[in-house]
Formats: sequence, C-alpha cells, structure tokens
Amino acid sequence: MQKHDATSLHYDFRLEADGVLKSWAVPKGPSLSPKDKRLAMPTEDHPVDYADFEGVIPAGEYGGGSVIVWDRGTYRNLTEKDGKMIPVPKAIEAGHVKVWLEGKKLTGGFALTRVGGGKKPRWLLVKMDDGEASIRRNPVKTAPGSILSGRTNEEIAAQKAPAE
Repeated sequence: MQKHDATSLHYDFRLEADGVLKSWAVPKGPSLSPKDKRLAMPTEDHPVDYADFEGVIPAGEYGGGSVIVWDRGTYRNLTEKDGKMIPVPKAIEAGHVKVWLEGKKLTGGFALTRVGGGKKPRWLLVKMDDGEASIRRNPVKTAPGSILSGRTNEEIAAQKAPAE
C-alpha cells in the first residue's frame, strides 16, 4: 500500500495478480474497524516493480506528487463460492474479493466489493470482523511514515531525512 499525495491525498491499495498490481485509490485510507466502509476507486494496473517506488512524480505527470511505501506484505486469497476458491483476477472481475493481509501495519481479513458500475465503478474496502479488527487502532493517523525509509510524504517531497 502506497500513500500518495497527488491531486488529493489517498492510499493506493494494491494486490499482485496476473503479473500486475491491481490497484484502488482509497481516499481516507484503510480502517481496522469492520464498521467503516472506505471508498476505493479502481485505478490502472501498475507494474509489479512499482510496489517499491518511493519518491516524487513530477508535477504535470499522471499522479504527480509524493509517494511513500506506507505498508507492504503478502496476502492470501480468501475468496470462495460454494466452497471453491475463486482466483483473485476472477473475483475482481466478479466484483468481490476477500484477502488476508500480512503487512507491517495491516493484518487480517479485508474485503473489496464493487458497489457501482458504469465508466467509474466504485468499490468499498472493509475490514473483516476477525481477531485483527480494532475500533481503537488507527494506523493512518498513528503510523503516517514509510515502512522503507521512515519518511513522510512531506519529507519525501522536500527530500528531507526522517524526523527524529
């Protein structure tokens, strides 16, 4: 997951599938509370090596602004129908995918569900109610920095070392 300060600040939720990063922009960032439904707007697929990108995309270019690697880890597909696993690309195509995240900041089950169609479909990202859910913990506020460099978007934009 990357924190991207472009036209507006958002978090890019990415899942590697079919050799690319399937991506959604989450304006408010992920929540650990199953009660919170976070808007997730699909974006273009990104190359897998983009997952480690941290830096500044020049103004005027698509996505111009600072990017940090906010969280990283692995995921396990939990999507099934009638007791059979549904591959992630097919689940995305069908509009509902469940994954178990093993990140540094995010762990546990998360579901992405398409709730709107048309040219700009909307999705919701929701934390599943499991042992990793929390209505009190908010890593978006308490852990704003990069897991790679420790820097914030502002420090990346100014090319500064992480604050002490």
